[in-house]
Amino acid sequence: MPRSNRPGGRRNGSSGEDEDFDLSRIMAGWRRTEQRRGATWNVQPISAVQAVKSYVCPGCGLEVLPGTAHLVTWRADGLMGDAADIAARRHWHTHCWKIS
Repeated sequence: MPRSNRPGGRRNGSSGEDEDFDLSRIMAGWRRTEQRRGATWNVQPISAVQAVKSYVCPGCGLEVLPGTAHLVTWRADGLMGDAADIAARRHWHTHCWKIS
């Protein structure tokens, strides 16, 4: 019997499931905690292979281009909870984060 190239499983399109998946994927990734500007921050490196979108670095205001290794940061001690902190995460050039 020939092999089917169709995906085996499908999501039902529920935004709650997608949001939970995104939260668990980010929380499970390789990250460290740093103290900066009087707050605790989660810092997760993104490799050049993983960087597929363009972002604006809050440190310098320039683009973090696709294919550029960089850092994603979000508050570890926010008052609104993990989901709100992750929604407010920012992508930084590695150098910009180091000098901030």
